[in-house]
Amino acid sequence: MTVLRVATFNLLHGMALDDGTAGPRRLAEALGKLDADIVALQEVDRHQERSSGADQAAVAARAVGAHDWRFLAAVHGVPAPVSGWLPDPVGPERNVYGPEQVGAGGPSYGIALLSRLPVRQWRARRFPAAPVSLPLRVQGRPGLTRVPDEPRSVLAAVVEAPSGPLTVLAAHLSFVPGWNVSQLSRIGRSTADLPQPQLLLGDFNLPGRIPQAVVGRRNRGDTSRPRRHRVRWRSLARVPTYPSYRPRVQFDHVFGHGVGPDAVRRTETVRMGVSDHCALVVELEL
Repeated sequence: MTVLRVATFNLLHGMALDDGTAGPRRLAEALGKLDADIVALQEVDRHQERSSGADQAAVAARAVGAHDWRFLAAVHGVPAPVSGWLPDPVGPERNVYGPEQVGAGGPSYGIALLSRLPVRQWRARRFPAAPVSLPLRVQGRPGLTRVPDEPRSVLAAVVEAPSGPLTVLAAHLSFVPGWNVSQLSRIGRSTADLPQPQLLLGDFNLPGRIPQAVVGRRNRGDTSRPRRHRVRWRSLARVPTYPSYRPRVQFDHVFGHGVGPDAVRRTETVRMGVSDHCALVVELEL
């Protein structure tokens, strides 16, 4: 049997809630607590002034000892009201960055997937932004702020685990009701050809048991694909992760396909000292 520790963490660009600052040293110290073999990160900055210009995916990879990693940009430019996000550069290769591109390119923001285990294949999928904005509570601002949605993304890695190939996906889904449900239900369509077992980690912006109900409903009613091409996700952890100072809601999830709850040895939430989310850690026996 192989013991594997996986974690997902919405790091809020590494911002500390006590003073509103974000720097690479504090981020590295926080991520060093996880001691995880595979880490999915959301709300990751790259070369942003608000986070001291750091390539946060590279900082995180060094902190957890991950030699294989990728950052997938959801948007480019800097956050409003400074100047606002920019359209994507032409070509999908301009949206994915790894160890060879550290220091290259302009400011961007997105997700990352880090692995201590060797990765033999990477794949990225993107979803368009919902054409609406919603009033949300934004850290550092009083009251509610109307926030437009942004393009969303999924980053997949085929990992060489001691027990054999394993597919791991990192996702950050829309906060717009309905759009996040549709995105979650479509993830499995683009990964059914990748090796099993599979793990799906991320911030789904869907609370508690709702994600399981979404994929469960779809799997029961999906007769459009042969049975061997369907991905049947199961929740592997049900614990609150938000807000970090008093968790009451679970937005952060770990799902498995070909990995059931009986493989879970331990689950824990870790308050990181940065972000308004706790990290979710699941220890699996494969």
